Amino acid sequence: MDVLELARWQFGITTVYHFILVPLTIGLSTMVAILQTAWVRTGNEKYLRLTKFYGKLLLINFALGVATGIVQEFQFGMNWAEYSRFVGDVFGAPLAMEALAAFFLESTFLGLWIFGWDKLPKKLHLATVWAFAIGSFLSAYFIIAANSWMQHPVGARYNEETGRAEMTDIWAVLTNNTTLVAFPHVIATAFLVAGTFVAGIAVWWMVRKSREDRSHPDVSMYRTAARFGAVTMLVAGVAVVVTGDIQAKLMFEQQPIKMAAAEGLVHTAEPAGFSLLTIGNLAGNDPDSVVHLVEIPNFLSYMATGDWNAEVKGLDELQEIYAERYGEFDENGEAIEYRPNLAVTYWSFRLMIGLAVFSAAMCAAVFWFTRKGRVIDQEWMSKLALLSLPMPFLAASFGWIFTEMGRQPFVVAPNPTGSDQVMLMTMFGVSNATDVGEVATSMIVFTLVYAVLGVFWFRLLQRYASEGAPHVEYEEPSDDPDRPMSFAY
Repeated sequence: MDVLELARWQFGITTVYHFILVPLTIGLSTMVAILQTAWVRTGNEKYLRLTKFYGKLLLINFALGVATGIVQEFQFGMNWAEYSRFVGDVFGAPLAMEALAAFFLESTFLGLWIFGWDKLPKKLHLATVWAFAIGSFLSAYFIIAANSWMQHPVGARYNEETGRAEMTDIWAVLTNNTTLVAFPHVIATAFLVAGTFVAGIAVWWMVRKSREDRSHPDVSMYRTAARFGAVTMLVAGVAVVVTGDIQAKLMFEQQPIKMAAAEGLVHTAEPAGFSLLTIGNLAGNDPDSVVHLVEIPNFLSYMATGDWNAEVKGLDELQEIYAERYGEFDENGEAIEYRPNLAVTYWSFRLMIGLAVFSAAMCAAVFWFTRKGRVIDQEWMSKLALLSLPMPFLAASFGWIFTEMGRQPFVVAPNPTGSDQVMLMTMFGVSNATDVGEVATSMIVFTLVYAVLGVFWFRLLQRYASEGAPHVEYEEPSDDPDRPMSFAY
C-alpha cells in the first residue's frame, strides 16, 4: 500500500467509528429533552426516571463521540495536508462555526444539565437540555454543510495563481441545495437510530418485568418508553424515505456516476429498472459482466427523475463524459477511472436501505402488541428488540460509506452546473510530507485505541442499560451558595 491508500483507509476507519456514535447523540438528546418536558409538565415520576435512565446512556455516547471526533479534524492537516491547502479557505469556515458556536453550546449546556439538577429551577434546568439538543442540531448542520460542499462546491472560485479554492459567498456555502436536502435526511436517520435504541431497551425490560410480575408499575413505564420510541421510529422512518427520495433525485443531477454505480447500471437504459439482485464482476475491472437478475421495472427512472420512463445514463457513457470533461489521463499518462468501486457502492446502498427493515419490524410489533393498553411479554420480542438495536447504526454507517466512496476519484466533486475548476481528485489531496511508515503506524494505533474505546462504549451502555431505570427522588434546588455541585449520574 502507498500513502494515499493508507490515508484513505485511516480516514474511513476513524470516520465510521465516529459516525456510529453521532446519530444516537443527535436523536437521543431531543428524546431525553421531551421526556424531561413531560415530567416538568405532569410531575409523573416515570418520566423523571426515564429521563435519568436514557440521559445516562446519552452521556456515555456523547463522551465517546467527542473523543473520536477530535481525531477527524487533525487528519485534515496531517494525512490530507494538500487537501486542506486547496480547500482550507472554504472548508474551514463551517468547521470553525461548528467548533466555536455549536460544540461550545452543546458542551456548556450539557454541563449545566448534568450538574444543575439540584441547583437550577425545574424550567430553567429543562431549558439547558433543550439548548444542548439544539446545539447538536447546529453541529450537525455545519458538518453537513462542509461535507455537502465537497459533494457540490458552490460559493467559491478557483484561483489559478495560488492553486486554491477561495470562498466568494459564505451564505451560498451554508445554503447549498445539497446541504438543505442532506441535513433533513441525516436528522431523520438520527431519530430512527434513537427511536430504535429507546424502544429496543424498553421492550427488553417490559418483557422481563411483565414475566416476573405483570402488575409491577415498571411495566407501564417501559410500555410508555417503548411506544414513545415506536412513534419516533414511525415519524423518522417516513421522513427518511421522503428525504432519501429527494436526495437521490438531486444526486442523479449532481453526481450521476455515483448513482449509476449504486445500481450497477453499466449501460444507459430507457426506462431503467431498480436492481434487487445483481451478479457479475462488481470489482470494476469487468463492468460488462454485471447482470441484473431481479429488478423492479422502471423504478430507477422514477428515482432519478420522477418520470417512470426517463433515460438513465450508464457507467460506460458517463465514463466517457467525465473523461472528456475532466481529463482522460493522469500526470503519469495512465487512464483515469471515474467509475467508483461498484461492489462498495452497490452493496452499501442496499445495506443502507435493507438494514432499516429491522426498525420497521420493531416499530410495527410494538404498536401491535401494545395496542389497547396491552403489554409485551413474549420472549421472542425481547430477542427481536436486541437484534434490532444495532441495525440502524449499521444502516447509517453504510449510508456514509456509500456517500463518500461513491464520490471517488474526487475528494471535492466537480459542480457540472457551476465552475468545474473547483474540484480536487483524491490522489492530489494527500500530504506530501508523510511516508508509508508514519501513516501505517498512526492508522494501526488509532484503530487499536478506537477498538478499545468501542469495547468500553459497548460495555458501559450494556451495564447501565441492564440496570434499568433508577428510582430517584427529586430534590428542590437549594439556595445555599456553599452547597457543592453534585454529579447527577
